[in-house]
Amino acid sequence: MSVPEALLQFAMVAALLTVIPGLDTVLVLRTAISRGRGPAFATAAGICTGTVAWGVAAALGASALLAASETAFTVLKIAGACYMAFLGISMFIRTFRRGPAMPTELVAAGSARAPFLTGVTTSLLNPKVGVFYMAMIPQFLPQDVPPLLMGVLLPLVHNVEGMLWFAGIIVATHYARRWLQSPAVGKATDRIAGVVLVAFAAKIAASKA
Repeated sequence: MSVPEALLQFAMVAALLTVIPGLDTVLVLRTAISRGRGPAFATAAGICTGTVAWGVAAALGASALLAASETAFTVLKIAGACYMAFLGISMFIRTFRRGPAMPTELVAAGSARAPFLTGVTTSLLNPKVGVFYMAMIPQFLPQDVPPLLMGVLLPLVHNVEGMLWFAGIIVATHYARRWLQSPAVGKATDRIAGVVLVAFAAKIAASKA
């Protein structure tokens, strides 16, 4: 298998993973509605940064250690579940307060730092991302090619697909943002997103290495 063949085959697998609605899509969509295009792209960039980190870790064997060590997996799993539950519960609770519902991570209007960090943290604390790369990267390592190189190239391919997907969501949301930001719709959106995030947290907490 050559490098171009490996990248093409991985791109087909990653494309399916990208379009399946998940936690990343929920975060980007919610940020696009509440904050606009800039912060939403920052959240997407943070998610992609975390993806590259997982890819490099998988290439270096860290993900294999994660899969082999039940303790390491459990610690990361609990941390990720708690963080996602915190985001979800924060969104839900704030819908019952006066003013726009918005989690503390996204309050700094006009700043890309908070949404970017939210994206990075969410990606890094999701053990399923690490396990996915641990399982996939070894399948797409051509002979005589440094594993670290592929550990960077493969996530970058995934990120290109992910950013295209996120861009479509963000642009579409921008045109419907005025309607989506109405008080009733905004609260309903936050409540749904909050429940979805808590559900993801419960799913991660119940998962096994």
